[in-house]
Order: sequence, then structure tokens, then C-alpha cells
Amino acid sequence: MKRFVTTVAVLIGTTAAGLLAWRKIESDRIRNDLWSEAERISAEQDAHEAVPAPVASQN
Repeated sequence: MKRFVTTVAVLIGTTAAGLLAWRKIESDRIRNDLWSEAERISAEQDAHEAVPAPVASQN
């Protein structure tokens, strides 16, 4: 019976650690995706602002 309790405790501990690690990995992946998207949008906005506006001639 003691061996059974020990085995169950180890399995529960391992499962909890695995879930916490998986959650951290997914959180980091989502954060990296958001940062990549923000950098892409920022670069597009910078490129759009760098294009000079045409000057209207007054003839």
C-alpha cells in the first residue's frame, strides 16, 4: 500500500510539473507571436510614414 501511495504521489507531482511547464511554454510562444506581430506592424507604419507626400503644384 505504501508503494502505491508513493507511486500515485510521484505521478501527480510529475503531471503537475508537466502541466506547469507546458503552460509556461505556451505563454512564451503566444507572447513571442504578439511581439512579432507588433514589430511587423510597427515596421509597416514606419515604412508608410517614410514615404514623402506628393507636393501639390500651384500653377
